[in-house]
Amino acid sequence: MTEQLLVIPGYQVHGRLGKGGMAEVYLATQESLHRKVAIKVLLSTDDQAFSQRFIKEGHIVASLHHPSIITIYDINQLADGRHYLTMEFVAGGDLAQHKGEVFELARALRIVRQVASGLAVVHDQGLVHRDIKPANILFRTDGTAVITDFGVAKEVELDTDLTQFGIAVGSPSYSSPEQAQCQALDARSDIYSLGVILLEMLTGTNPYRGANYTQTVMNHLQMDVPQLPAPLQGYQWLLERMLAKDPDERFADCKVLLASLDELAQEDPDSTLIAPALSVPKPSRRKGGRSKLWVGLLLGVLLLAAASAGGYHLYQQTQISDYLARAEQRLQSGNLLEPPQDNADYLFRQVLTLDADNPLALDGLNRVLQARINQSLQLAEQRLADQQLLLPEDDSATHYFRQVLAWEPDNLLALAGINRVAQRYIAQSEAAYKRREFALALALVQQGLEVEPTNEALLHLLDGHEQRVRQAQTARRKPAATQQTGPVNSVKRLWNNLFE
Repeated sequence: MTEQLLVIPGYQVHGRLGKGGMAEVYLATQESLHRKVAIKVLLSTDDQAFSQRFIKEGHIVASLHHPSIITIYDINQLADGRHYLTMEFVAGGDLAQHKGEVFELARALRIVRQVASGLAVVHDQGLVHRDIKPANILFRTDGTAVITDFGVAKEVELDTDLTQFGIAVGSPSYSSPEQAQCQALDARSDIYSLGVILLEMLTGTNPYRGANYTQTVMNHLQMDVPQLPAPLQGYQWLLERMLAKDPDERFADCKVLLASLDELAQEDPDSTLIAPALSVPKPSRRKGGRSKLWVGLLLGVLLLAAASAGGYHLYQQTQISDYLARAEQRLQSGNLLEPPQDNADYLFRQVLTLDADNPLALDGLNRVLQARINQSLQLAEQRLADQQLLLPEDDSATHYFRQVLAWEPDNLLALAGINRVAQRYIAQSEAAYKRREFALALALVQQGLEVEPTNEALLHLLDGHEQRVRQAQTARRKPAATQQTGPVNSVKRLWNNLFE
């Protein structure tokens, strides 16, 4: 990142949204169309190979047209030679913000369907994304899932240029076994990654994620496909196909996966069993005894059905009561999301699989959410006190305040917290300006805008930075000029006194 203000002709840059190892993303307004955009800018021009991959990413994504694929508007260069991509700004956050949550089945399958539909277009172009993970799945405000970050996407026939040297590309926690072993990849590798995401959405955890890279890779190579909770066992076969170790045992492509999802959608899990009707002969006056026998049999069948229904209903109510009791215990003990399949969130959701409108479970989930919000607010305050404003990215005041806003966008404490963090950066930057540490002051202003991109005071500081630097330099030169003319004036006065 340079110390000068980022200037992109045709755009008004508001602040930085995020930063990676090789590029950073800014929020801006495209002035000609008055629309918000995201601008991905390379950090330097030193790595020509990466610059070429960056440009190719733009060309790849620009050639793909689908509601679940990010839209590229422009590819260009800054005055300093760095390349940038202008793309649509997706305001709904990413899937990674929901880490630890257990999604409702319908929502999880809808996300998988949307991503698979977008990947089908990617694969039809002979490409493999190779980095399908929660952070690369964004959401529009209407909830549509959008695939982004094609920086490591690769043409299938050219995929060996990295794997032949044993270079694994992608995120280990979501990598397929063949990807972890640096083998050539095809569309089925992306399907595996999507299967890991589905598992994580349905259970709230990613069991493949180990304590280190080696353990994570070994889990992908050796761990059996985890079992879904009992109410979701009807979808275990879907998970088995997506997460098969052998690519040949997975869905052949995303079109086959989508067809299987269509079949699942046609199956109503709450449908009533339809069986042939029991034929009862009409009573005959001459065969009264036989008619009574048939009536008795019919009554017996009805009684047996009623008893079975009543028994199942009693069993279901007992199970619901057990889930509710255990959920309350976990909630009181603070086990909101852990341990897996034995926490308050999971148990309340189990109730809803048996009784979708259960008011106690719905109220319980709301209390779980409030408890999580309170926890995050407390952590945010602690990090604020420790001056961990923006870093580390997953354990800072900004991170926890944003986490709350992802759950409850109108939370006043979190909104005020974000503003308080921004105010810290304002105060620190002003102090740096007074010390004439202008590079530090600018960096602090930019960090503040990462926290609150629309903060007027920070935007004003950013706009006035160069002017303040020039004013300080001018003020520094004036005393020097005064000192230089002092002796000259004294000599002149002495000369005048001698000859008056």
